[in-house]
Amino acid sequence: MIFDTHLHLIDRSRLSYPWLAGLPPLDRDWDYGSYAAVAARVGITGVLHMEVDVADNDIDAETDWIAELMAQPGSLLRGAISAARPESDGFEAWLERVDRRVVRGVRRVLHVVPDGVSEDGRFRHNIRKLGQAGMPFDICMLQRQLPLAESLADACPDTVFILDHCGVPDIASGSFKDWAASINRLAERPNMNAKISGVSAYGPPNWTLETLQPYVSHIITAFGPERVVWGSDSPVCTLQSSFAEWVAVTHALLRDQSAEDRQLILAGNAERLWFKGA
Repeated sequence: MIFDTHLHLIDRSRLSYPWLAGLPPLDRDWDYGSYAAVAARVGITGVLHMEVDVADNDIDAETDWIAELMAQPGSLLRGAISAARPESDGFEAWLERVDRRVVRGVRRVLHVVPDGVSEDGRFRHNIRKLGQAGMPFDICMLQRQLPLAESLADACPDTVFILDHCGVPDIASGSFKDWAASINRLAERPNMNAKISGVSAYGPPNWTLETLQPYVSHIITAFGPERVVWGSDSPVCTLQSSFAEWVAVTHALLRDQSAEDRQLILAGNAERLWFKGA
């Protein structure tokens, strides 16, 4: 079965999303019920909600909302990867008080802030604190920023990292060599993992299975199936496909993997990374 490690839910009546106005195809509510109806048909049995870069003062409210959805009978939601601001003085206090039954990991979107943020001493101190607390950090960077991901992983060797969206390759342009070299370097870091999440969104409008295959295959070869997880990136995946189409193409992309390795990528590794000891 499938564990979705990257679901975005949006409720504009409840939370503020400053970035949504600039992306009209996504600028609407995306509710849990609609997602769950499709998830039940395609074999998704567990879900982590991924923060949606809400306004700073809505971060805790987003977590509270996900906690409410988790408490619903039959909910697929197992937890949240929360937004946070590791560059701020208040991060350690936030980490102390956060509900660990809900918050399983943290993400700070790093392509919307200056590159220097991830190199800042306070930021790195707080990411190390995250590792001490046993919480993984999702890295969301553009392809050009991947050397910064290497540096961050080296500065925080006891923190577990997950590279979102295969490192955001520029699939639409056919660029591969430079991205692949960066992925190889990242994979040398034992604390780095990779997430195959919604990469159809980065292809051309007429993408096919063959368009995506080299990128996904390279991720699995570089990291090994024991360090790769899967995510829908719904609703961002809908920019170039439907949610169900992305699930379908995932199975095709993994067709050459053994049954054991497919299980690791689609569910087993997620359980280990975010729920070990839970």
